[in-house]
Amino acid sequence: MITVGMIGAGRWGGNWIRTLASLPGTQLRCVCDVSPAPLERIRQQYPTVRTTTRIDDLLEDPEVDGIVIATIAPTHFEVARKALTLGKHVMVEKPMTLTTRDAVELTELAKRLHRVLMVGHLLEYHPTILQLRRMVANGELGDVHYLYQQRLNLGTIRTDENAWWSLAPHDISVANRFLGGAPISVQCRGQSIVTPNVADVVYAVLEYPGAKLAHVHVSWLDPHKARKLVLVGSKKMAIFDDAADPKLVVMEKGYFKSGDIISLWQGLTNHPMPDAGEALAMEAQHFIDCIRTGNRPISDGEAGTQVVSVLECGQRSMDLGGAVVAIPPLASKSLAA
Repeated sequence: MITVGMIGAGRWGGNWIRTLASLPGTQLRCVCDVSPAPLERIRQQYPTVRTTTRIDDLLEDPEVDGIVIATIAPTHFEVARKALTLGKHVMVEKPMTLTTRDAVELTELAKRLHRVLMVGHLLEYHPTILQLRRMVANGELGDVHYLYQQRLNLGTIRTDENAWWSLAPHDISVANRFLGGAPISVQCRGQSIVTPNVADVVYAVLEYPGAKLAHVHVSWLDPHKARKLVLVGSKKMAIFDDAADPKLVVMEKGYFKSGDIISLWQGLTNHPMPDAGEALAMEAQHFIDCIRTGNRPISDGEAGTQVVSVLECGQRSMDLGGAVVAIPPLASKSLAA
């Protein structure tokens, strides 16, 4: 039995609590939040789970193996560092930290202490994304030339972080996965509509080695909800639309050249059925399995650091009015390994 504690009982933390409480082979031992109100709800729903407003009550509990952190982003670094230092395995929500330097420090600390460090890049655990990863890995789509993603809604408008930091980590992590590593440059343009200096909509272009591109469009001020990924490969093209049915469409479309003549071709259209499962439940199970086996998580500290690096450089690009900003290679030897 793996015993876990939860820090943060807000809206998303509540989803984690529900998931952990029902996960086989897992005991949700304690929930911590600075506000007493959500803890009262936890006590009513899960009477066997301890609650506290003091983080140290949870972190210093020798019975707790792992910690899930779903607090506000500015607290991630300090809470995760303390949890790792006290010997806990850590799953920290996105963004992992607010600076690349802090992300590198957490990653190296986890390696030094032989602790699991996992980042909440939820989209990487979506059954359709996992299926697309298998298709790319076995060459079914051919070489992936470019991709684009949309994460739009008329949703929660934040004032403490912009749409880039709030929404784009999911899309950056997926782009990195499909295009084989970290981008070399980023160009971002944002527009602050509701709150001054807080971008509600962001358009970003990421350039990867081999002249491959990814385009990311995020907004919480949009008339319709969109969660879409389009992959354009040399053999096939795929559309993952999480708001559609079916969610995945794979099309045999492309081009070929004969001398100076370019011809387009179109074959079959398929609707592969991904494996069943809820992304959050699969993410939570992956964290528990990594604690049990010592295996490296899919969204480990290195992956989280790469995403934070893109976020940080993308913010610099926005601050410079949309200039192209080079993304420096990560200096840490452990991250380059």
